[in-house]
Amino acid sequence: MEALQLLESSQLFFVIASGALGLVVGSFLNVVIYRLPVMMERSWTRECREHAGEPVDTTEQEHFNLLTPASRCPKCDHRITALENIPVISYLFLKGRCSGCATAIPVRYPTVELTTAVLSIITALHFGYSLQAVAALGFTWALIPLFLIDFDHQILPDSITLPLLWTGLLLSLFNLFVDSQSSIIGAAAGYLSLWAIFHIFKLLTGKEGMGYGDFKLLGAIGAWVGWQSLPVVILFSSVVGAVIGITLILFKGRDHSQPMPFGPFLAAAGWMTLLWGNDIIRLYLQ
Repeated sequence: MEALQLLESSQLFFVIASGALGLVVGSFLNVVIYRLPVMMERSWTRECREHAGEPVDTTEQEHFNLLTPASRCPKCDHRITALENIPVISYLFLKGRCSGCATAIPVRYPTVELTTAVLSIITALHFGYSLQAVAALGFTWALIPLFLIDFDHQILPDSITLPLLWTGLLLSLFNLFVDSQSSIIGAAAGYLSLWAIFHIFKLLTGKEGMGYGDFKLLGAIGAWVGWQSLPVVILFSSVVGAVIGITLILFKGRDHSQPMPFGPFLAAAGWMTLLWGNDIIRLYLQ
């Protein structure tokens, strides 16, 4: 109880606690980003084998999930100890290398942890000590793995997007961000708008311009921000897409003709809209 009172009375403590929690969550999100696509691929392979009547080994799937096995170095199989798994600090202490074989640890891991912490602090500062802040932090933490998994593998896992959708709809019952009518229409309009664009584009070109995961993600975002803010989401996603695309072309040498996933842009736009969408709408109306 004293800790809750301190969180409520001290904005500094609330922000520090949010950042520290963000670091811990970011460490777990690294696991989600790496393992969830592997789990999905193994599940698809098992289902295909079952459908084909081939023998299936279920032990592999049972022993690889978000909790087991313990994290190890992919090169020397050194098990990561608790002291080596402290967000950011362990990376700095180990100088970015495995203690077992001195193989370089990808800089993405501390980057995800720091990014999660920074976004958590921004969210906490924006909403203050409130239920809105708690819900918005969950929204933020769900979008980070969606951003990176889609960027890496061009998939948006239903195991994240669908709970995000239903959570947004349930929160609308309490008018936490938007009312139920705006949330329901936002979810439907978000999904159906991209669904319609997908089929029109396919009819005209014979190609698929995006995946069904994009429909679900925009539907989930619409459930959180309401149908009124969907134009802001699209605007933000276009700006984010342009910035990321130009950056990759200029600094990474990415082929401009190579298609890019739309999910990362939607995820970034959804987060910005939840925080500042209403301010932008009011500014526009004024």
